[in-house]
Amino acid sequence: MNLSWGVSKIDNLVKAGLELARVLAGVKSLERNEIEACKNIGGNGFGLIRDISNIVGKRPVNIMTHCNAGWLATINYGTASAPVFIARDENIDVHVWVSETRPLNQGGKLTAWEYFHENISHTVVSDNSCGHLMQKGMVDLVIVGADRIAKNGDTANKIGTYLKALAAKDNNVPFYIAAPTSTIDFSIKSGKDIKIEERDENELKYMNCVPLMHELSPVLNHAFDITPAELITGIITERGIYKPDEIMRMNL
Repeated sequence: MNLSWGVSKIDNLVKAGLELARVLAGVKSLERNEIEACKNIGGNGFGLIRDISNIVGKRPVNIMTHCNAGWLATINYGTASAPVFIARDENIDVHVWVSETRPLNQGGKLTAWEYFHENISHTVVSDNSCGHLMQKGMVDLVIVGADRIAKNGDTANKIGTYLKALAAKDNNVPFYIAAPTSTIDFSIKSGKDIKIEERDENELKYMNCVPLMHELSPVLNHAFDITPAELITGIITERGIYKPDEIMRMNL
């Protein structure tokens, strides 16, 4: 949703017949605003990490994430990664559980790469182990990004997010969405109205051209899932942290 929102803004400048310099100025303005929004998401989410750090004492705050919502995706601070970066800058000891995010492994390939180069303590884990880690008390907080948020707070994100939210609920682990307000789609009442993309079956069948399963077996490859609002502790935006049922009352 945020991507289409940004593209629409620039597309409107082009369709208005503005000269190239003015279109590029609009692009730069959008870039600055996105960086500032992500920084503010980080600042608002940092308070959650700081509060947990005050409780757990000297050990690191263990944060779990999913897919990639860092600066490779959103210019600078990222969304779900922004609170982690701010915590690091504020000398709060953090450790991030990075789920691999099958089948394209955006967590292992992208998020882990970012955290390595940012010198942030992290461990890549299989998607299927995340509930186990929560059961063992090894996760203090889950923060993930969002591709689209319905006005009732239901959230679409990379496939596997819903399972993390279920495990978090069962183990009393706070589960937060981090996203700019431009990710909220007020034209959609609930997650039931969000169309889920089905991607190429070969993403599941092969890795680097090597078959991972019987090649004649049929495959269903959904790219996203819907996390119901009741499983979400809060939505961290550039304007503050909102409970899902407060989204409808936001004045954008």
